Amino acid sequence: MRVDLILLCFAYVLSQFYRAFLAVLTEVLERDVGATPEDLAMASGLWFLAFAAMQIPVGAALDRVGPRRTASVLLLVGGGGGAVVFAMATVPAHISIAMLLIGVGCSPVLMASYYIFARTYSAAVFATLAAVILGVGSVGNLASALPTTLAVEAFGWRSVVWFTAGVSVITALGLFFIVRDPERVVSDVKGSVLDLLRMPALWLIFPLMAFQYAPAAGARGLWIGPYLRDIFGADNALVGQITLLMGAAMIAGTFAYGPLDRLLGTRKWVIFGGNILSMAACFWLGLTSVESLWLAVALFGAIGFFGASFPMMMAHGRAFYPPHLVGRGVTLMNLFAIGGVGIMQMLAGGLYGRVAAHAVSPAEPYQALFVFYGALVALGLVIYLFARERTD
Repeated sequence: MRVDLILLCFAYVLSQFYRAFLAVLTEVLERDVGATPEDLAMASGLWFLAFAAMQIPVGAALDRVGPRRTASVLLLVGGGGGAVVFAMATVPAHISIAMLLIGVGCSPVLMASYYIFARTYSAAVFATLAAVILGVGSVGNLASALPTTLAVEAFGWRSVVWFTAGVSVITALGLFFIVRDPERVVSDVKGSVLDLLRMPALWLIFPLMAFQYAPAAGARGLWIGPYLRDIFGADNALVGQITLLMGAAMIAGTFAYGPLDRLLGTRKWVIFGGNILSMAACFWLGLTSVESLWLAVALFGAIGFFGASFPMMMAHGRAFYPPHLVGRGVTLMNLFAIGGVGIMQMLAGGLYGRVAAHAVSPAEPYQALFVFYGALVALGLVIYLFARERTD
């Protein structure tokens, strides 16, 4: 793989780290800045919403100025600057502001890679390449689990976040000097994201795109830590180990989905089958009383593994884009994916608070959350049944 793509992959490691590290910081942030689970759900939701809101301008920037400047400038200002705000936080509002800025900073890095793939490589291998960079970049998901827990215990959470701020700045500078923009498409055809929104085929894909990642991102990014502490009395070390396992399951799922469209000759039914199993795991956690820690771990792992259909769904949407709208196309799909997570995370925080206020057992708020997530995936699947199959 080209050096610039390796660097973009590392930038995506940072993005995965930032979206998931709150799960292991819930206890120290509550102690030091007074942030409740609802506050952190809001902050996490703001990360995803900022990330999603940036996809339309990022898509236009990729098509007009290229991935080099788009990714480097936003990561420098948003990623580095947001991490500095986080490291200096003294009240929950500072955490929310920081996560919003970091979401802006992380918004272009994966799409910059996908843009280069779509413009440089064969369409037939797009899903595999998308899965590879997503899977390798998801090392950040692992780093935000047990390694972060150990680093926070050794050096304190502020020192850890200051370190990530420095890494973000250095990475952004590297992107500016190393990334190579593809040759620009010269086309007499004018177009915008509105042209994509007029395509009926995409509207049958968008709902599942918005819902399929929400259970895995919500559980791994925030809820798994409080769940394990409240239901099973897990300490920080055990939470770190189990979040590491769920992160590994998400990476394994990403790689497993990657080549299946070429092996099985279908994208639609690979996506549909995987998300049926993710939905089933959500309902199992939500509708039954899970008394075994390791059964709970297995169900979280299933949500992570089978909910990793993002690159395959990106490839399904990619098959409908005209060449001059590739940048806007991949970012539009990402808007639905990440925006869905952001909205659902904020709704989940409110749902948790309302149920917890009247709950008679610690499990009830979490059961409500997973029924909510399962119902969302079910709704997306019903609509996706009518989507048109397309492979390259």
